[in-house]
Amino acid sequence: MFNIMKFRPFFYFFSGTLILISAFSIVRWGFRPSIDFAGGTVWQVTFSRNVSLTDVKKIFTDDQLTLDSSSVSGKTYTLKFKNISSNDKTELETNLHKLDSQAIEQSFETLGPSLGKELLKKTITGIILSAICLLIFISTRFNDYSFGVGAIVSMVHDGFILIGAFSLLGHFFGAELDALFVTALLTTLSASVHDTVVTFDRMRELRRKDFRLDWVTLANQGVSEVIVRSLNTSMTVIFMLTALVLLGGASTKWFSMALLIGVICGVYSSTGIAIPTVLLLKRKKK
Repeated sequence: MFNIMKFRPFFYFFSGTLILISAFSIVRWGFRPSIDFAGGTVWQVTFSRNVSLTDVKKIFTDDQLTLDSSSVSGKTYTLKFKNISSNDKTELETNLHKLDSQAIEQSFETLGPSLGKELLKKTITGIILSAICLLIFISTRFNDYSFGVGAIVSMVHDGFILIGAFSLLGHFFGAELDALFVTALLTTLSASVHDTVVTFDRMRELRRKDFRLDWVTLANQGVSEVIVRSLNTSMTVIFMLTALVLLGGASTKWFSMALLIGVICGVYSSTGIAIPTVLLLKRKKK
């Protein structure tokens, strides 16, 4: 049996450091919202020959328009910019065809900022409702509110660090918050609770076998019996996500990165945050 809970002070310090870094980044640099939240236009154009991205950007500069971001996949360019009038779009099309007369428009999607605010509002509401339901469900199933609180603290910890990480990635590497990030965030919260509940369930079984065991011993034994299984399961996902981050396309790169950060946080928090929180509450109750 591993005496993992003796590292609780380190877990507190490590998590506290990550939370402080995340909070500093969010306050200092904020985020780079995509058009899913800020509103704007996504224009996909496929050229028949190789066209320099500099030439494409020059078209926007000449028309006095701002190109927020751009990506290239083969001969297909994905251009993101603020909403424009129909006359501006016609002018852009004319200039693009001067670069390549056989250029083909694949899509032209416009999203207003009101829809982005609605998506953000629904995301926050969904997270709050999920946290409340999980708190009630876990506390009821384990007949102990400390288990429910531990799971929610772990879930919030993972979500906050993921959000802070994307603030850093947005500042230094241009990562944007979009609808796929929301998907990754909700997936992270779900995975975090799943690993935590597995460990809690093992602790409950050990408690039924010998109620005289103290909670620290139960925690150490429960973690020791499930940690290998959790690591083996998580590493298969981590390897796959790492490959997608390094080798995948631009459209899925940041989505895969968000999932990768979330899975790593979930593996850590189930042992380093959820269980120490339960032990802390048990100690205060005693």
